[in-house]
Amino acid sequence: MTKPTAKQIKILSDVTGVPASDETAERIAVSMGPAFENFAAIAGTLPLDLEPATYIAVQNGEAGK
Repeated sequence: MTKPTAKQIKILSDVTGVPASDETAERIAVSMGPAFENFAAIAGTLPLDLEPATYIAVQNGEAGK
């Protein structure tokens, strides 16, 4: 898990159809940075590290069918 850059935020916002200015992308990257840094130590160890729909399928016993 790496801290997103303003460039990555800008690209993702453009792809999703909600374009953001360079300044907005920078503000988003700066505001998200601490969360990524705080969770970096435990990334990959949380039980819900899967995509949420997959988690529900596994809990319902539907995975692999």
